[in-house]
Amino acid sequence: MNEDETKQVIFKILKRIAPESDPSALGSDENIRKTLDIDSFDALNFFIHIDEELGVTVPEADYGKLNTLSEIIRYLSCRKG
Repeated sequence: MNEDETKQVIFKILKRIAPESDPSALGSDENIRKTLDIDSFDALNFFIHIDEELGVTVPEADYGKLNTLSEIIRYLSCRKG
């Protein structure tokens, strides 16, 4: 899966979590949680869906390191098999 495909999966998950949002309008270095007003429960659901959709388990210790689209894509690209 390339970067654009990964981004589309991320957008799909974000749209499911924050249906009123437009994830495609996110800048690559914007803080997703702040921009889309995602609380900690929704953030947890986001990472659960990442595991389900992409098969990449994100340890809870890494959640705080993944705040922007570019950080998430870089993290996932290093871990996808």
